[in-house]
Amino acid sequence: MYVIAVEFSINKEFVSQFRDRIQQQAEDSLTNESGCHQFDVCFDPNDETKCFLYEKYTDEAAFEVHRAADYFSSFSADVQPWVASKEVKAWSCE
Repeated sequence: MYVIAVEFSINKEFVSQFRDRIQQQAEDSLTNESGCHQFDVCFDPNDETKCFLYEKYTDEAAFEVHRAADYFSSFSADVQPWVASKEVKAWSCE
C-alpha cells in the first residue's frame, strides 16, 4: 500500500468552507478511484485550523491517478487561497 499523509493549516476565516470542500474531495476520491482505499479527514479538536488527511492507495500509480483527476485540480484551486500551509508526506506499508 501507498500512504499519503497531509497536514493543512487553514486560515481561520475559511475553516467552514474548507471543511465542506475537503469532505467532498474525500467522497469524490473514494467513489471514483478503485485504487483509493481510505481517505480520512481529521481535525485537531483543540485547533480548528489544523487538518490531517490519511489516504491509502494500492500503489504510487493509483495515487498518480488521483492527482490527475479533474476533481483533484478543482479542489486544489478552490482551497489554495484558504490554506496557510500544507505538508505532504508519502509512506509505503505492507
